[in-house]
Amino acid sequence: MKIKLGISPCPNDTFMFYHLINSNQFNLNLTIVDVEELNHKVLNHELDISKVSIYTAMQVMDHYNLLDSGAALGENCGPLLVAKEKNVKKMKDAKIAIPGRYTTANLLFSLYAKNEGRKVFMPFSQIMPAVEEGLVDFGVIIHEGRFTYKNYGLAEVADLGKWWENLSKMPIPLGGIVSRRELPTKFVKEFTKALHDSISRALSEKEYQNSPIYSYVREHAQEMEKDVIKKHIDLYVNDYSLSLGEDGRRAVDKLFNMAKEII
Repeated sequence: MKIKLGISPCPNDTFMFYHLINSNQFNLNLTIVDVEELNHKVLNHELDISKVSIYTAMQVMDHYNLLDSGAALGENCGPLLVAKEKNVKKMKDAKIAIPGRYTTANLLFSLYAKNEGRKVFMPFSQIMPAVEEGLVDFGVIIHEGRFTYKNYGLAEVADLGKWWENLSKMPIPLGGIVSRRELPTKFVKEFTKALHDSISRALSEKEYQNSPIYSYVREHAQEMEKDVIKKHIDLYVNDYSLSLGEDGRRAVDKLFNMAKEII
């Protein structure tokens, strides 16, 4: 059975999936693209198993299940709302750059700002330059942006992850792995265990910078410096990646329920 698998080029995904992809345990047709493109592919039912934003996972639960392993969920790792240092524009009159309509970043900003402002959707890599150049007033940044936004002369307006944690008293669920409901239960269990073992093995090699895993990670994160790659992995790969567990599932359910209020 050939499985259409989608992951993003972000270091946390390539780090977690490295050993699974290279194990030859499964017959995979691998797609590596930006998470918003993965979101669209899953919304169109084009992939069997894929990384998606939790906001997208919420919208495809009739056709997909959320796997227990592979999630991006934790504390102090949420999107940041940034602007130029001297920006005084009110949100309701502002243009806000968002890294994709179906991203959890968009959902969190919508909850935080009560849907105020005019959203401009663009790839996450274009957001900080757009804010710096004054093309938009605010930007919601994700991934490695939280480590590099000061290089663009930007300042943090709000940490949407901390805002969520203070509001919910739960970790922030950003992304997860979904699988088609039509896939055999036995296969999904085998895949989930293989992903758990791949993550566990990757974590055991995390401190060995000469490990082949880092060559693979850097290959897909070509514009990212080594120290930023390490910070990215440290932030987004954790115990919740191994298993969502009860706390992780509760956090996902909480965000799902809050999202229903604004959709």
